[in-house]
Amino acid sequence: MLEGRLAALRSRTDRHALLWSSGVLFAAIVLHVDRLPPWCTLTILALIGWRIVTALQGRQPPGKFAIAILGATLLLGIASQFSGVSGLAGGTALLTCMGALKLLETRSRRDYFVVIGVALFLVIAACLDRQSLLRLPLYIAITWLICTALAIVGTPNVPLPARRAASIAGRALVWALPIAIVLFLFFPRIQGKTWTLPGSGTAVTGLSNEMNPGAISELTTAYDPAFRARFVGRPPPARELYWRGPVLQNFDGYTWRREPRSIYRQAPLQYLGEGYRYRITLEPHQRNWWFALDLPTGGPSREVMFTWDYMLVSLQPVRQPVSYDLVSHTETRTTEPLSPLQRRLALHLPAGRNLRSHELAVAMRARAGSDASYVQSLLAMFRDGGYVYSLTPPKLDVDSIDDFLFNTRSGFCGHYASAFVNLARAGGVPARVVTGYQGGEWNPIGGYYIVRQSDAHAWAEVWLEGRGWTRVDPTGVVAPERLDRGFFEALPQAVSTTDRMLREIDWLSDARLAWDTLNTWWKDDVLEFDLGSQFALLSRLGFDSPRVAQLGTLLAGAIAVWLGWLLLRFGRMPRARDRDPLARAWRRLGERLAKAGVARRPDEGPLDYAQRLRLTHPALATNVAPLAERYARLRYGPTPSDPDAITAFVRAANSVRLRETG
Repeated sequence: MLEGRLAALRSRTDRHALLWSSGVLFAAIVLHVDRLPPWCTLTILALIGWRIVTALQGRQPPGKFAIAILGATLLLGIASQFSGVSGLAGGTALLTCMGALKLLETRSRRDYFVVIGVALFLVIAACLDRQSLLRLPLYIAITWLICTALAIVGTPNVPLPARRAASIAGRALVWALPIAIVLFLFFPRIQGKTWTLPGSGTAVTGLSNEMNPGAISELTTAYDPAFRARFVGRPPPARELYWRGPVLQNFDGYTWRREPRSIYRQAPLQYLGEGYRYRITLEPHQRNWWFALDLPTGGPSREVMFTWDYMLVSLQPVRQPVSYDLVSHTETRTTEPLSPLQRRLALHLPAGRNLRSHELAVAMRARAGSDASYVQSLLAMFRDGGYVYSLTPPKLDVDSIDDFLFNTRSGFCGHYASAFVNLARAGGVPARVVTGYQGGEWNPIGGYYIVRQSDAHAWAEVWLEGRGWTRVDPTGVVAPERLDRGFFEALPQAVSTTDRMLREIDWLSDARLAWDTLNTWWKDDVLEFDLGSQFALLSRLGFDSPRVAQLGTLLAGAIAVWLGWLLLRFGRMPRARDRDPLARAWRRLGERLAKAGVARRPDEGPLDYAQRLRLTHPALATNVAPLAERYARLRYGPTPSDPDAITAFVRAANSVRLRETG
């Protein structure tokens, strides 16, 4: 009867292990459910459910041949879906399916450990894929759940209560936290980011390499951050916050595009006035250009080119958040003349297009005494000509400049920059369109600017002899409040009601900025923590010339301190078996029996041990076998042990007399 109860107990323990292994695998797969194909998710859920149902009904899981067929089918499906299984997306999908298949053939504790290990690797894959601070509590919770499953599966004899297992797992994670921090800070890093894989990351809406009259007005309805800028010292005035992006040179009468050729020479710059040092954290936008305060002194690294038209262009598209340091001057000058090739490019207009605008420009240029005077007369025309700043202007005809200047007279920054550059070129002044962002929201909690997609802007640059390329913003004379107060204050109705509430309600605005500060710290100081950050930490700790060897020394010392703390901690803790009088008495009896020459084998339970003694040492079994049976009943019985019965067992075990065996 007792043996039947023990068998039922072992069956219950196995069922417990299966349910927990299935649960943590399911929880880890949930992290990737929006990345997996629907058919893959449904298949995995079906496999997990199939295994649980067969276990509860007492049926055997499918055989190896069926599992092999399923595995080959899933492998082919994933390979065709992701064009292979070598990338993060394809590899993760394959791992989820293989984990579910492994669950089908679980029969031992080792199999359950493998399934739990797969779940842990899926959490790591999720960390590589998405590192948002908002997902961090979810990663911690599932890791805790996985460690709880390890504690349950690692206790084979009796089902460990979930609360007890969770407590054990939580303490283990807390004890591991110091060494995790030490490894994060002092383990020498290779160049590059820790939590990045090539090709991962998602893109957000951003500027394009072309602009038609309505392009930027569509972009400004997005409230997502484009980048953040933190200045060292005093930032420039709000009107000087022009963040340079794509420069557009080619015009077909309706759309402006970048010049694809790089045969032009960069005109050397003289940087005037104060230089501003700052750090930009750029959000992924799947393009090659990086943004900078107009104008930077050069690129931040060898992988980023400072082009002939003063753009920052990287070798690879921005698929992950990236941080870089720059120095910019808001006043520059070029004394060298414009090259004939660049002049030809900056004066080109399509033949037969926007003829009324061309006639207007010729007439105005004839009345102006110089290029600078002509530019001022164009600005006066926009200021006094009845033009209106609007986010939703009417659609324009094929000759967009003529239609805008003489008919609609309503537009956004793209309309004004496009019309101004067209008129400047028609009047013989080299000009081009520059797109980027203007302004930004100041975060007083974090001390940096948040530049959003809604701050997208377009302006013009004209070439003036003795000064070089000079910024001219016709939007500033039509709607000066756009530059003084920013886009949101100028057109609050352009953003959604939710975003407007987050800006206008004080406590919501403070909470939003506080969260953005915390999220920015997470990206800059945790996700971007690299070898340079480690050397900076060494400098703050007092090392004059930081080196990798010093990191190793600090790492070894910190690990030694942590191990010493663990030894001290566990050395003072009483052993669990010493706190249990029943286990202590049984252990001491076993030690006495071992000295008598009949030691119990490690794989032998108390009932099996008693049965063996009856067969091999019947005289000794007369006294020992009843004690073994009493111990099994007290330890593994269905009801809690009676303290009086335990006390009687301890007394009997300590006083039993063992005869010599032959």
